[in-house]
Amino acid sequence: MLSLDEQNAWREQYRQRRPGWRPATEVYAALVREQLRPSTLLLDLGCGRGGLVEQLDHPLPQMVGVDPDWLSLHEHRLNLPRVAAQSEWLPFQGCSFDLVFASWVLEHLAEPARVFTAVSHTLKPGGAFVFITPNGRHPLTAFNRALGRAGRGQGRLVDWLYGRAPDDTFPTFYRANAPSQIEELCQQSNLALELLHLIPDPTYLAFNPAMFRLMCWLEERLPISRKLHLVGLARRPYN
Repeated sequence: MLSLDEQNAWREQYRQRRPGWRPATEVYAALVREQLRPSTLLLDLGCGRGGLVEQLDHPLPQMVGVDPDWLSLHEHRLNLPRVAAQSEWLPFQGCSFDLVFASWVLEHLAEPARVFTAVSHTLKPGGAFVFITPNGRHPLTAFNRALGRAGRGQGRLVDWLYGRAPDDTFPTFYRANAPSQIEELCQQSNLALELLHLIPDPTYLAFNPAMFRLMCWLEERLPISRKLHLVGLARRPYN
């Protein structure tokens, strides 16, 4: 099994190998924090039980979580306002939030166009949508798609490999997981894509030093368009 602590240790080795490299989660968290102001109203889309929102030094009444999984909301580690809802049908008035962020959500969207439109509607003019998601063109994504065809077997394998509960493994569609898809979705929903980082990470199969070296070799030979993680920021225009 590859624990998170072990994976982070491999990431530190990769950081030494590639000076200037930062894990996608660090880049993502920095982008979210850059958008925060004392008055910011933010929405954690697909909030689950917590995550980045727990690391933000921001007033709880100004943060809202939304997730379709009622149990996750019930077990959320913060006492912030939260609601059970599908991302396609966000139960908020237009122009409600300054910032919407989504951690590992886009890959699970069956109807991403509806979600992007809902996010755009919910944002105030000038508001930002920040997201992190796997790149659908990376070889590991194809591997995960193959696992997905195994149904519940995917959850059992993920639990065995990473120690994640099968109940926390949700269906994936990868319909908003390529730069071209994200650009088109933003255009359709009146969002301006300001930046999109493609970030390598060789640690997901680093079960031993040999596998780590193999994954480093692979990542360093993939074209930029196929790097493992996508971290982006789109903004609702003022007009």
